[in-house]
Amino acid sequence: MEEYSREPCPNRIVDDCGGAFAMGLIGSGFFQAVKGFRNAPQGMGRRVMGGVAAMKLRSPGIAANFAAWGGVFSIVDCTLVSLRQREDPWNSIMSGAITGGILAGRSGKVSMACSAVVGGLLLTIIEGVGILFTRISADQFRSPAPPGSSTDPQGGRDEFTFGVASANIST
Repeated sequence: MEEYSREPCPNRIVDDCGGAFAMGLIGSGFFQAVKGFRNAPQGMGRRVMGGVAAMKLRSPGIAANFAAWGGVFSIVDCTLVSLRQREDPWNSIMSGAITGGILAGRSGKVSMACSAVVGGLLLTIIEGVGILFTRISADQFRSPAPPGSSTDPQGGRDEFTFGVASANIST
């Protein structure tokens, strides 16, 4: 599993926090620029300036929210790796649930529980899709069975038969 051979935990926290900030900055910059462009007054110059202004105004805050989520997720993930002494998808799933709960803590217990469930479900889907793709891609690289082996359904024959050996029908 390539994903689980990452940096050790203190460096991983900073790396994930910075990566989440960059992802939030780029993604929100694009979406805020489009939103500002669409909502600006008529005229191409005004629209471009509206897009740039919206991007400068909103993107850093959204990127900071992404960085906070990434940082808390990595801290919880590293804590779980330390406690459980193994790195597996369950750490990520539990980290997503705990992170969702922690970040919604100021909104009350019900909101905290709902955010924890959503965080856990989101990470379950992400990890499940990752495992599915890993298994699908692993099937492509398995070596085929040699001809004539017991796993070969035709026993090494190059002809197509239905169940029993076919008789010569050309008479």
